[in-house]
Amino acid sequence: MIPVFDGHNDILYRIDAHSAKREALWLRGEDAWQMDLPRMQKGGFAGGFFAVYIASPSEGEAASFLDAMNNPPYDLPLPALIAADVALPKAMELVGHLMWMERAAKGAFKICRTAKELRECLRDGVISAILHFEGAEAIGENLDALYQFHAMGLRSLGPVWSRPTIFGHGVPFAFPSGPDTGLGLTHAGKDLIRACNDLRVMVDLSHLNENGFWDVAKISTAPLVATHSNAHALCQTSRNLTDRQLHAIRDTGGMVGLNFATCFLREDGREGADMTLEPMLRHLDHLITQLGEDHVGLGSDFDGATIPQDIGDVAGLPVLIKAMQDHGFGPALMKKLAHENWFTLLERTWGQ
Repeated sequence: MIPVFDGHNDILYRIDAHSAKREALWLRGEDAWQMDLPRMQKGGFAGGFFAVYIASPSEGEAASFLDAMNNPPYDLPLPALIAADVALPKAMELVGHLMWMERAAKGAFKICRTAKELRECLRDGVISAILHFEGAEAIGENLDALYQFHAMGLRSLGPVWSRPTIFGHGVPFAFPSGPDTGLGLTHAGKDLIRACNDLRVMVDLSHLNENGFWDVAKISTAPLVATHSNAHALCQTSRNLTDRQLHAIRDTGGMVGLNFATCFLREDGREGADMTLEPMLRHLDHLITQLGEDHVGLGSDFDGATIPQDIGDVAGLPVLIKAMQDHGFGPALMKKLAHENWFTLLERTWGQ
C-alpha cells in the first residue's frame, strides 16, 4: 500500500459538530462521515493538513446550496464576514479537538511542526497532522493571534475560505465562472502574507480569488501553494485554477493538491457522486502537464465535500491509487504524487 499524505481535510469541523461523542467518532468510526482513525489506517492515510474552519451562522442552509449545485448554472451568495472576537473562541476549540485527537490516539497520531517530524512519522507508521487554518477569521488586524497560534503549532494558513475576511476575498461557489471575482488583498492581508513568510507558515491559495492570488504572488517569498484545487481548463468553476495561475505556482517551485470534490472535477459542475474516476485522472494529467510532476499531489477535502462514489471515504484511497497505476503512472511518479512532493514542498517552505 502506497502511503498518502493529503493536502486538506475537514474532520475537525465534523468532530466539533458532534463533540459530545467525539471519542466514538474518532477512535471507533461511529457516525463518522468520511474520516476516522481506523479508516485512515485501513486506507493508507499517512497524514495531512487538518483544517480549522469557522462555520457561518447561516450554515443551516447547506441543503438548499447542495440542491443548487446539482442544477447548474449556479452562483451562490457568500456568507458575511465573521469578526475576530467571534471566531477566536471557536478556533481555539477546534485546535483543542486536534490536540485531543493526538492524545486519544496514544501514539498512532502526531501533530507535526517540522518536515523532519513528518518523515519520521512516515517511517514509523504514525499518522501525521499539520495544523492549518482555512480562513484567517480568528486573527485580528494586529496579527497577535497569528503568533499565538504559531506557537501552538500552526504551520499553514489560507487568508480566506470563500467568504471575505479583513485580509481578502474568496471566490463564490459559482459555475460556470472564472476565479476573477473581486478585489485583491487588503492592506492587512498583505501584512498577513509578510508575517507568514517571516514565520515560515505556508500560505494556501485555495479559495482565494484571482486578484488575491496575484497579490500573494507579488509579495510572497515562499513557494505558491493551493492545497485543494483543480484545473479550470477541465471544470469551469470559480474554485479552480487557470493555466496562468498553475504556471505561476510552477515557477516558484510550489504545488497543487488535487481536490476530490465532485463539483470541482465534473465538466458539468454538478455535486453528484455518481461519476467514475476518469475526471480525476484527467485533472492529474493536466496538472502534471502544466506544473511538472514534482509539483502535484493530492488534496482530498475529505469530510468537507462530496467524493466520487468509487472512493467514498478515506478507506477508499487504495481504489484511487490503483486507478492511477492502471492509468500508467509508474512507481517513481506514484511516490511523488502520493506523498513525496508534499514533503519536499514543506522542506522548501519551512526550511526544516
